[in-house]
Amino acid sequence: MNDAPNPVTSVPAATLPRHTTLSTLESLIWTELDLAVHSRASADRPAHPWRRAAFATVGEDGPEVRSIVLRDLQADRRELVFYADARSPKVAQLRADPRGQILCWSEPLGWQVRLACTIEIATDGLDVTARWARIRHRPAAHDYLSPLAPGSPLEAPAVPLAPERVRESFAVLTARVRAIDWLELHAQGHRRARFEHGREPQWLVP
Repeated sequence: MNDAPNPVTSVPAATLPRHTTLSTLESLIWTELDLAVHSRASADRPAHPWRRAAFATVGEDGPEVRSIVLRDLQADRRELVFYADARSPKVAQLRADPRGQILCWSEPLGWQVRLACTIEIATDGLDVTARWARIRHRPAAHDYLSPLAPGSPLEAPAVPLAPERVRESFAVLTARVRAIDWLELHAQGHRRARFEHGREPQWLVP
């Protein structure tokens, strides 16, 4: 868990040699994910496009997708971390089926990555306590302080907060990446590749 600024900057796809090897591409994907995790929007620069990603789960009525914010990364373990309300439908869905998929798109890079993951859910322990301590006084903490579960019916838009709730609704989700489907949209020709843990990477037809 590290929020220190990352000195590496994103490399536009147009500047990469077209003969880039699969091993180099996989390393670049994880570099971009690391940049996304540590990216913060400012007055003169937006956050990395991959910081806010789409996340799909399997629900009773089929696939469901929503936006998430990537919070942390452990590249050596192929893990990404994001947060959720423990009462949310996506957490219930993941308890029934821990498979999920994260989708990231970057216009500057012209890259789309689809990350097939297995999700672990944690609602207690030292790591959860430490992460909650870091966000509890930020606006983001309000997402977990409602007395009502996400998706509950309301008579008005405003949701009351319950400051006495410490962190019982705060969940840390760790996505262990099983496979990456990478797609590059490029004026000189599109490219696609698959990186699956434990297997040789493979070029694919875009």
